[in-house]
Formats: sequence, structure tokens, C-alpha cells
Amino acid sequence: MSLRTSRFALDPAFAVGEVDPRLFGSFVEHLGRCVYTGIHEPGHPAADEDGLRTDVLALVRELGATAIRYPGGNFVSGFKWEDSVGPVEDRPRRLDLAWHSTETNRFGLSEFHAFLKKVGSHAEPMMALNLGTRGVAEALELQEYANHPSGTALSDLRVSHGDKEPFGIKLWCLGNEMDGPWQTGHKTAEEYGRLAAETARAMRQLDPSVELVACGSSGQGMQTFAVWEATVLAESYDLVDYISLHAYYEEHDGDRDSFLASAVDMESFIENVVATCDHVGARLKSKKKINLSFDEWNVWYQTRAESKPPEEWVEAPRLLEDLYTVTDAVVFGSLLIALLRHADRVTVACLAQLVNVIAPIMTEPGGPAWRQTTFFPFAQASRYGRGTVLDVRVDSPTYPTQRYGDVDLLHATAVQADDGTVTVFAVNRSRTEALPLTVDLRGTSVGSLVEHSVLADADPDARNTLTDPERVAPHPAAEGTTSVRDGSLVTTLEPLSWNVIRLA
Repeated sequence: MSLRTSRFALDPAFAVGEVDPRLFGSFVEHLGRCVYTGIHEPGHPAADEDGLRTDVLALVRELGATAIRYPGGNFVSGFKWEDSVGPVEDRPRRLDLAWHSTETNRFGLSEFHAFLKKVGSHAEPMMALNLGTRGVAEALELQEYANHPSGTALSDLRVSHGDKEPFGIKLWCLGNEMDGPWQTGHKTAEEYGRLAAETARAMRQLDPSVELVACGSSGQGMQTFAVWEATVLAESYDLVDYISLHAYYEEHDGDRDSFLASAVDMESFIENVVATCDHVGARLKSKKKINLSFDEWNVWYQTRAESKPPEEWVEAPRLLEDLYTVTDAVVFGSLLIALLRHADRVTVACLAQLVNVIAPIMTEPGGPAWRQTTFFPFAQASRYGRGTVLDVRVDSPTYPTQRYGDVDLLHATAVQADDGTVTVFAVNRSRTEALPLTVDLRGTSVGSLVEHSVLADADPDARNTLTDPERVAPHPAAEGTTSVRDGSLVTTLEPLSWNVIRLA
């Protein structure tokens, strides 16, 4: 049985907001092989003079990652920044409680700064502070070391370490997941709210222009969700710029239909946090709006990870190395659509993580680097998703899910670039049926099709691997599938597909 046609209209008079480039951020944590044998592998045939893998650098540039969060994650709550600076041979080895590993500190602040410079001018640091086992004093010391030009003990120490120019870190996370019992030094909302406010106030004394992210709940499923955000913001509202959100999705017990609708939960999460922020602002009679930093998001099969016992304090163990399928990539693309649909308030987002660890890029020690299926939606969204997000209200056939009830088969958004061109991003959640789509373009100035790219496969579990690294890639839509005529885009979306339709 064929599906009825799904529809929506585009009109630049009805816009969500401008896309902040930081929406296409990522995350480098000292976890598993993200750093060591991921971005940094001295002695690799592709390594440069700093030990950075040039094959990985090329893929990171192609991916289009912008704000890159560092060095954690759970890792940061035991992190001593002083361990990661100075001559590499003098840096101490430490036990990392978060991931039950040995941290060598061969890669630290200076190496991360060099990595960002080689990625390109579009990449900027998003530095996470340890507010688990440390506090205000250590945050200020790191800020002075990293950002003050010279003439003080800590800034001169950086210069003596070979970094004459400051790192220029503007965006800082005030801790990580501080509500989580798994977090070293986790706190109540009242304890953390006071600490975040004290840290923020002190950092602004050193530099009023810093941008600060307070920790929100570690997930919408936390018992303290919303109460945590409200309590933390009651203490810190006028001192911070963002509150964080973290969410990961996976298929549970073979319920693929609910998995394909994961973005329903993400959009609900975003809207609930916005409501909480604005409620606190109203109570405080503030005209300021707190924006959202969705600084951890991805498809992550956590149930698989939890079934494996940790190894004993090894260096760079293979942890959380999920290999993503076409199905995962379609869900991943839908999550990107959810972020874009809320670009008025979600102005920072970080795909967790960048290399090897639940990542779009995989490497083998001494061997090649390759793109996972999720690489392609992110790279396309980062490349073509810059501009103004248009308000898309879909009329779509629905399907039943166990978790979310009836859900639209079509999930879509559209972005208009400064030159007037429009890109439609669309997911067909149906696993078996092609979905006809008509988009009314009469409110725009576009009149011709540039391309219609599709990520789909006859095997929904197909993936890219070390032995078959190019098994899955986007392909052009079948000839004659897509056209622009009489002021409308008319197309058919393949079953279980991520679509990028560019209009000029």
C-alpha cells in the first residue's frame, strides 16, 4: 500500500532563527582511543611533526566540526590541568577513575591547541573545567595560563613551554554532569549551583567576555530533571550564558520503530529545558535569555558497553567503539534535524565524540582512517545547514511506536543561505515504504534543483568497517525522482533514508 503524500510549505517570513556555526561542534575526551591512536599517534606513517595523524585531520576538516569540547566528559572531574603542560617527558602518569585507564598526559593543552590550529580557523576550543575534585582557584589558574598574554607567573609559564601566543579560549564548561552519581565529586543542585556561580563570577573578573556553560541534568530521565536546572539557574542565571543538555539514543529490545523516532524525545527535552530556563528568568524578572548547549549527543549503544567489565588500568583501551549502521545514520540525521529546528535556542552542540569512541571517524593503530555512516549526515548538515532555519510544519502520514505513540513518518527542516539558496533536510522513518513529498516553495526565490543526495541501503544494517570502509555512502536520488515545477518541489523519499535536497 502506497503512502499518502507528505507536505509542508516554505516562507522566509516564518523563520526559527539563525544557525550558530557552533551547532556543528564535536568532542575530544581522554577516553579509550579518541586521543591516543585516534588524533594523536607519533610514529604512524601519516603522523606529522606533532604526532597528529594527518589522515584524521583531513577527515575532521571534511566533517566540518567547529567548537570542539575538551578534555571531557567524565574524565575532566579528575583532571589536573598542570599534568598536561610542559615537557612531555616530565608529565606524570595518572589513574583515570572515570574510564578505569592509565592517562599518560603525552597529549595535553598545547597539543590540543596545535590540533585545533591544524583543523582550521573554523575550529575553536570549548574547555571543560574540573568542578568535581577541584574548584574556583584551579579554574582561575587554568584561565590565566591559557589566556593571559604574559607578565604573570602562569602566563609566563605557558610562554616558557613554547606557546608564546595565548590560546584564546572563550567558551568554558563549568564542570560535567555534576548531578550524576557516576561523576567523581558529584553534587546536589544547591552545592553545584553555588560553585558554578562562584566560579563564573571569578572568571568574569579576569575576563568579562568569557562565555560560560552551566551543567544541566545529565538526561531527561534523571529523577531531578528540571528541578536541577531551576535550582542551578536560580544561583547562576545572570552569570552564565548556556545550560547544557546531554542525550544518547539506541535501539532497545528490537524496537526499531521507537528508535527511529528518537528525535521526538530530543525535541521534547529541548523544549522542556527552554521552558525551565524561561520560568527562572521570569521569576528573576530578567530580560536575559539562557541559550542551550547540547554538548553531548549521539547514537550510543550503552547497554552493550555496560555488559563488558573494565580492563585493569591499561593505556588507551578500546572502549565504546560502536560501528554504525544505515539505520543508525538515519536516526543520527533526524537528531541533527531536531537541533536545527531549535536553532533559536540551541546555539552550541557537540557530537560526542570525534574519533573512535562512538564517533564518525574510525582509525586503526598504524593503519587507515575511515568514515562511519554517521559521518555523512553531519558533514552535509555542517556544509549546507548554515543560514536561517525556516519554520517547517509537516503534514505527514504517521506510524505507531511503543515509546512515543503515533509519530510522523516525515521529519524535516530547511535552511536558507544568505544567497537565497535553500537546503531541505528530510528523513523518511518508514522501514518499508517510499514517502511522496511535496514542498510549496512559493514564498522563496528558488526555482531549480541542484542535487538530491540520499543515504539509504537495501540492507538497513550495512556499515563501514576496516575491511570494507566504503560500503555505505550517499548516492544521488534516482533520475526523475525529484523536480521543481509550478512553485513546488516534488519528490519521493526512499524507505529508511536521510535526504539532502539543495535548491537554487
